[in-house]
Amino acid sequence: MPLGQMKENAEYHVVMKNNHVQNPSKTLQARKGPPQEHLQNGRSKRRPRAKGKPDQGDVFARLDSRVCSMEPSVPVKGLELPAPRIDACNTRGLVGMELGPPASSKAIRFPARPGYGQVGVKCLVKANHFFAELPQKDLNQYDVTITPEVVSRSVNRAIMAELVKLYRESDLGMRLPAYDGRKSLYTAGVLPFTSREFIVKLVDEEDGVHGPKREREFRVAIKFVARADLHHLGEFLAGRRAEAPQEALQVLDIVLRELSTQRYCPVGRSFYSPDIRRPQRLGEGLESWCGFYQSIRPTQMGLSLNIDMSSTAFIEPLPVIEFVAQILNKDVLSRPLSDADRIKIKKALRGVKVEVTHRGNVRRKYRVSGLTSQPTRELVFPVDDQSTMKSVVEYFQEMYGFTIQHTQLPCLQVGNQKKANYLPMEACKIVEGQRYTKRLNEKQITALLKVTCQRPRDREMDILQTVHQNAYDQDPYAKEFGIKISEKLASVEARILPAPWLKYHETGKEKDCLPQVGQWNMMNKKMINGSKVSHWACINFSRSVQESVARSFCNELAQMCQVSGMEFNPEPVIPVYAARPDQVEKALKHVYNASINKLKGKELDLLLAILPDNNGSLYGDLKRICETDLGLISQCCLTKHVFKVSKQYLANVSLKINVKMGGRNTVLMDAISWRIPLVSDIPTIIFGADVTHPETGEDSSPSIAAVVASQDWPEITKYAGLVCAQAHRQELIQDLYKTWHDPVRGTVSGGMIRDLLISFRRATGQKPLRIIFYRDGVSEGQFYQVLLYELDAIRKACASLEPNYQPPVTFVVVQKRHHTRLFASNHRDRGSTDKSGNILPGTVVDTKICHPNEFDFYLCSHAGIQGTSRPAHYHVLWDENNFTADGMQTLTNNLCYTYARCTRSVSVVPPAYYAHLAAFRARFYMEPDAMDNGSTPGGRNSGSTKSGRSAGVRPLPALKENVKRVMFYC
Repeated sequence: MPLGQMKENAEYHVVMKNNHVQNPSKTLQARKGPPQEHLQNGRSKRRPRAKGKPDQGDVFARLDSRVCSMEPSVPVKGLELPAPRIDACNTRGLVGMELGPPASSKAIRFPARPGYGQVGVKCLVKANHFFAELPQKDLNQYDVTITPEVVSRSVNRAIMAELVKLYRESDLGMRLPAYDGRKSLYTAGVLPFTSREFIVKLVDEEDGVHGPKREREFRVAIKFVARADLHHLGEFLAGRRAEAPQEALQVLDIVLRELSTQRYCPVGRSFYSPDIRRPQRLGEGLESWCGFYQSIRPTQMGLSLNIDMSSTAFIEPLPVIEFVAQILNKDVLSRPLSDADRIKIKKALRGVKVEVTHRGNVRRKYRVSGLTSQPTRELVFPVDDQSTMKSVVEYFQEMYGFTIQHTQLPCLQVGNQKKANYLPMEACKIVEGQRYTKRLNEKQITALLKVTCQRPRDREMDILQTVHQNAYDQDPYAKEFGIKISEKLASVEARILPAPWLKYHETGKEKDCLPQVGQWNMMNKKMINGSKVSHWACINFSRSVQESVARSFCNELAQMCQVSGMEFNPEPVIPVYAARPDQVEKALKHVYNASINKLKGKELDLLLAILPDNNGSLYGDLKRICETDLGLISQCCLTKHVFKVSKQYLANVSLKINVKMGGRNTVLMDAISWRIPLVSDIPTIIFGADVTHPETGEDSSPSIAAVVASQDWPEITKYAGLVCAQAHRQELIQDLYKTWHDPVRGTVSGGMIRDLLISFRRATGQKPLRIIFYRDGVSEGQFYQVLLYELDAIRKACASLEPNYQPPVTFVVVQKRHHTRLFASNHRDRGSTDKSGNILPGTVVDTKICHPNEFDFYLCSHAGIQGTSRPAHYHVLWDENNFTADGMQTLTNNLCYTYARCTRSVSVVPPAYYAHLAAFRARFYMEPDAMDNGSTPGGRNSGSTKSGRSAGVRPLPALKENVKRVMFYC
């Protein structure tokens, strides 16, 4: 899995089976009992349908009966839905325009903050934001042109550093400029010229051939461009301007990064060094370097410097022979290399910088371009224009007095591929400070997580130490530009939102539940809507699990499902079937057909599968065949759980089976008693959307988009999901809405939004009159682009169902990949932290460190387990439903308690979480024509074909209709 997706604070989806749950502070227990409502059989009496125009429900019913179909749908005519009532005076998000998406980003403004939240118990937390005083100096931008052009930013920086050293006291008028490494130079105050050219000479140590070091000459032209307006930035921070002056923020960011760029190894917005903390070995020639993230941000308290700890993988600076031994996990000196070994070495070393060790103090550096196919003893090359040949062994002996010991090993090819340059492995060492950008294996990920996983108090201390070591008060660039940075963590007012009451079935001993510190358990409770499993079978792919053990496990699981409130037939349709993992398709089809024959045409409800703990591509193959070919709902269990059966594990699996079979585990009490603002009043559909991209190093694999939508109202707990493949690294979801020409029917509408709206109508008998859309995985730089494109698709999908059908939309971006961390104000106060030392679940912040005027908030909705909790950041980009701060924050927090796979509140709102799960699952559906590493879905490559819906992308195989209707991705 990609490193960017790793969570410092793992959420283990377990069911707590004991009652020793830590109590929250007394102030959180204000409500002693559940709300008193007239409930019958686990749900309230359904409120009459929302009033509006006469309901023409027959039109939806006449549509293609396949729910959530991604196949062409018949255009809907004559449907009349009440248009949303929009009050022009108070509607946020509609800035001087008609209802409907704006045509460009210039015509749109994100909604202003509707005030601050008041719900919850007030408290103080600390944030890793440090106040930055706005400088009073003029900031000037200059254009830089370097001739001949240089691609490397580090070389550009070396050129500029040499220029400043030579000319600062003369031509630059004592100014100390900050440089972005590309085309822009910034100064505090003007330079003594508007345009000038300089000559700079630089000694080249990169990829040199044998002989003296080369000296390169560069012409550097510096030309005045503009003055960055800090007045506008001040106005924006004070809330008097709507748009952030990005240029001014960029200048300040570059200034504060200048010194760290010179001291450390920059990677994106982070800086790494082996001196910050001792590197830890990750295995196979890699090590972790510790570093820090740094970014300047506009906030309500003014400018804020966000500092966080960070770790990433670097190539260990080993002698090349030792590195090769590590990646092959064998002694390369005594055992010959196979062809597979050579391929692995070549792949690992290509592009890596090495330095020679056979020339004493001369440490010339080269970049590896390949590996020779012959051993060193057989290699010869021309030494002059007459093609006089000399062996590599002779050359190194005569030229350097270096005797090559391991002549059986291949040589490294370095530098220009046209001219062969050979270096013996034993004469080379890997250059320090090279970041590893390819995919890590499972062991390396585990090792890196151990390094990054820090308790909150330790992380806070490391952040403070980093700020102290960076000594911004002594930074010559910060001084030059007049920037002052506080050394204290920002103290921020927060509130702890109360946990919602959850409803369980009336036949259980406990009919309702108030979670404590973000968790609860299933003891004495029954699922509010238990599903029915009449026909099931089990297939055992694990050689170590005997049939009697498998039978016993299935029996215990069936009992747990019954105890939890499901109707589960204790007897399988056919006996447990043992199969080999390499014959997954054959085995699945055998069990499927044998079951249908036994049932005389009726189909299986559920397939249980016992898998080996290390099962390679088996899991993905099984899910692909079951969900896109056979139409089977499956539940996989690992061998280790079969042998060591725990009640906790079985209860957890039963929760997953229930929702996969169309049941509900629990619902919010407020939902079934019609008390959720802007959800319970009229039929409301909640969407979740995400796009997952292929891992680093996969250049052709498509991105996968997933959209889920609630299929029940007022309960809002069941989510149907749809997935599609789209162009590599495309963030905008292409298949939200689409039209195509059919030779018979003409223009036909379709797409994921449209299909899910139809599906909601079929499931509930109601048309959605309000849309809430949670969108995951969007960075700040993509906000406008994603909103414009995807809101337009939502609008068109609605209009395609009926011309005046435009339910009001609220569009919320959910971000987890940010670097804001919240810490308890007093770590010793047990009442203000959970067992892991993290802030309490429900902690929400919408002041001080949030946006100066837009509608955003940080919410830590989950209890920590290990490491430092990362709050989710929610940013409302469009709001026609006029949510209050309390309304949006409370809804989002309460939804986090409805996640189907565990009895814990989760860190991200469930619709967004489900969309991520569905997208991750869909990567298994891609044709397995190119496999890198079968253990992860990222290892599959879909290949490329022109038959896809978008050019060059092969479409995913369609989900079977019965699979689409349920939460198959859980």
